[in-house]
Amino acid sequence: MNNTTEKFDLWCIVELFGHSKIAGRCTEQNVAGTNMLRVDVPETSVNPAFTRFFNHAAIYAINPVSEDVAIFMADKLNTKPIDSWDIRQFQEKALQQKVIGQPVDRDDDDEDIEEGIDYI
Repeated sequence: MNNTTEKFDLWCIVELFGHSKIAGRCTEQNVAGTNMLRVDVPETSVNPAFTRFFNHAAIYAINPVSEDVAIFMADKLNTKPIDSWDIRQFQEKALQQKVIGQPVDRDDDDEDIEEGIDYI
């Protein structure tokens, strides 16, 4: 009996709960003490290459495909990497608006952090 396990390393289209998909090179990686699916999305015509991790509970299906199909689908799906939010940019915008006498323009997301921030 062979006790070795094959390493999971495939090009896939991953279907996620919430009716979304992501395509790229899929491997398993331990993150914070739990195994997660790592999807390395290749560079596309509009987005840089990026990596995203998924818990098994977020996955509906994993569809192994060829590299060419995964790259084509990554471009077609146009999945965007997560942009980091930079408080410095928010503060600069708030300062500029305060200097010219306009009210600070806040998105709905900013309301959660409104209290406790010095704008100048």
